[in-house]
Amino acid sequence: MKRVLAVLVVTVMVVFGMKAEAAAEWETDFAKASANARKSNMYMLLDFSGSDWCGWCIKLEKEVFGQAEFKKYAKANLVCVMLDFPRQKKLSKKLKDQNAELAKKYEVNGFPSVIILAPDGSLVAKTGYQKGGAQKYVEYLTKIINEHKQKQPGKEPEKKGPPAN
Repeated sequence: MKRVLAVLVVTVMVVFGMKAEAAAEWETDFAKASANARKSNMYMLLDFSGSDWCGWCIKLEKEVFGQAEFKKYAKANLVCVMLDFPRQKKLSKKLKDQNAELAKKYEVNGFPSVIILAPDGSLVAKTGYQKGGAQKYVEYLTKIINEHKQKQPGKEPEKKGPPAN
């Protein structure tokens, strides 16, 4: 019985430890995230959410952001920023002010609102919840980002095939 209890306790610790680790991948400090995006040359995903009251925000978290497919993609390709507007959870004044300022800057009028920024901070796209789960959302984000990369001036087109003689 003690052995079963010990295994159960360890399992719970591992599960909660993994959830805490996944949550740590979402930055809340926009300035820090922006610097990281520029340094790593990664796109940013800003999630404007009402995490504790908005049904569509909760659905997006559950069906997409909380799934392994999205987490794997995000870890390799994005700097993710949670800009939360909760009703029950308390945020610091600094965080509330930052989130409100960014919502105004990006003209966020509803939740969830997802903003994609290029590594230099320029606006790439505005979106939100999309049907289909994590894999479809990853495909959708990949398309948006790839189309943006192709439109960048001064970028050499990919060469196909062997070089001409």
